[in-house]
Amino acid sequence: MSTPRSTSSRATTTGRSRGAAREPRPAYECDACGHQPPKWVGRCPECGEWGSVVECTVTGPLVSGRVVSSRMPAEPARPIATISAAPARARPTGVSELDRVLGGGLVPGAVVLLAGEPGVGKSTLLLDVAQQWAANAGSPSLVVSGEESVSQVRLRAERMGTLHEQLYLAAESDLSAVLGHLDAVKPGLLVLDSVQTVSTTGAEGVPGGVTQVRAVTAALVAVAKERGVATVLVGHVTKDGQVAGPRVLEHLVDVVLHFEGDKHSSLRMVRGVKNRFGAADEVGCFEMHEGGISSLADPSGLFLTRYSEPVPGTCVTVAMEGRRALVTEVQALIGATVAGSPRRTVSGLDGARLAMVLAVLQRRTERLTLHDREVFAATVGGIRVVEPAADLAVALAVASGGLNLAIAPHLVAIGEVGLTGEVRRVGAVPRRLAEAARLGFRLALVPPGCGPGSSGVAPENMRVIEVTDVRGALQAAARASAE
Repeated sequence: MSTPRSTSSRATTTGRSRGAAREPRPAYECDACGHQPPKWVGRCPECGEWGSVVECTVTGPLVSGRVVSSRMPAEPARPIATISAAPARARPTGVSELDRVLGGGLVPGAVVLLAGEPGVGKSTLLLDVAQQWAANAGSPSLVVSGEESVSQVRLRAERMGTLHEQLYLAAESDLSAVLGHLDAVKPGLLVLDSVQTVSTTGAEGVPGGVTQVRAVTAALVAVAKERGVATVLVGHVTKDGQVAGPRVLEHLVDVVLHFEGDKHSSLRMVRGVKNRFGAADEVGCFEMHEGGISSLADPSGLFLTRYSEPVPGTCVTVAMEGRRALVTEVQALIGATVAGSPRRTVSGLDGARLAMVLAVLQRRTERLTLHDREVFAATVGGIRVVEPAADLAVALAVASGGLNLAIAPHLVAIGEVGLTGEVRRVGAVPRRLAEAARLGFRLALVPPGCGPGSSGVAPENMRVIEVTDVRGALQAAARASAE
């Protein structure tokens, strides 16, 4: 008759078994798909790849209850000083304003997402970029359109004069076919218009859905990094102007650009939102015309009106678009007195800031009555100015229109207006003044502490006056107009 095992004996055995389970033991994992077969095999039973099963260990952290095994990396880590930065140097696209936003050009292997409203000119701009790349970069460029046929793209290229033998076109909406074109052409630049129209059989959902867009973008990013192909993806936007699709789409790519512009204006702007290779606050200016699109190296002239004589209701300010200073004219029209609630209409300005400036003028000036009069305010040239630095120019334009007093044409006003009527400091004043002086402005009204004594030397042939409040700014503008 066998003797039953004691409790201590069972505990010892259990402890040994648990200790043995924690010891490292050999395991196998597919390097291509991550499948873990019970033993080594020459071909992965999950994905069918030959020679992809490698030996690893089962010790490691747990993810969803499964042990994450470690394996030998494809390339060992190296000291940072021994790594060459030459492969990541930007290559100019030939479109100067786009290179400005990108930080010098396109980096091989980088993935750029360009989003914008329909009809704003995304396809036109990228067709020009592809032609410039094919002509100057020494490698072919490939434009894959999922929304137009190759004949339609050819017609646009003829109109723009962007035909080149190294520029290849394809119309595809399947990811496998796009990759096949990459194998055949071996381009240095790939333009995909648009990522929402391409689908893959390896993911569920309809083309343009969250799952499909995520899968297609992830695959294209992997291919771009592996082959060193600069890739530009065109993206759609939602009703509120955000990039359509999952938020992870913006995390996957290296650069996110927004293409902005009014369909009724020729001005177009490419604004950097994310850039792993340069500044993310740059802005490029373009002009749309019948022959296509062209860069605007000096767009300030578009936002000014040249008058033969000074006109009441206008004032000039300097707005900052990224790191670029743009001299902009603000216009205001004071309507007749109306009963009830008068209209406050704005174009290119922030309506809430205009209402605040009107309240400050009504409260802090004696001769100006605005509470029962219609007010219309707008910018010139289609530019949108929403930064507080334009408050002082808006206040002077409104006061000029309400008092029928023309402001001197050589005056520029920069500053934020507070609720008590004070003029507050703003950033980049020296850069703003330098741009205004370059265009011939000889007098500038700036906030306290932004004059030559604190912000540096004033530009040549420009007089800078510090104003503390709105009333002082009106008096200084009146004196300048009388001179």
